[in-house]
Amino acid sequence: MKGQTFILNPRNRDFVKNLIDQVRDGFVVNIREQKRSLEQNDKMWAMLSDVSRAMPEGRKLPPEMWKAVFMRGLGHEVEFLADLDGNPFPIGLRSSRLTKPQMSDLIEFIYSEVAKRGWNVKWSDENDNR
Repeated sequence: MKGQTFILNPRNRDFVKNLIDQVRDGFVVNIREQKRSLEQNDKMWAMLSDVSRAMPEGRKLPPEMWKAVFMRGLGHEVEFLADLDGNPFPIGLRSSRLTKPQMSDLIEFIYSEVAKRGWNVKWSDENDNR
């Protein structure tokens, strides 16, 4: 049997339960929250680019570094290493592993921190539907 992935809903829940009963011992079942959506990912990168262009407090950081700053601020574990020229860069940080609720928290945290700190960031999505 090939691997199958299901997003549980009321219509397929019994089917998935029956499928589990039909497979032999040794199969693996992985139940986890759904990962962040592509729409959430696109929004996060647009926001990080907006913050990067605004250079708040004179900080000239690329969007990748702002992602690390905000993720660390939200409590995610982030480590920094120095490259061969001594410039820091983040490691061990994958927003692709965030669940939908975690990604929503990150997006809201970015908005909140920008507002709280009074940073003049012009959001590229003027029709924000938060």
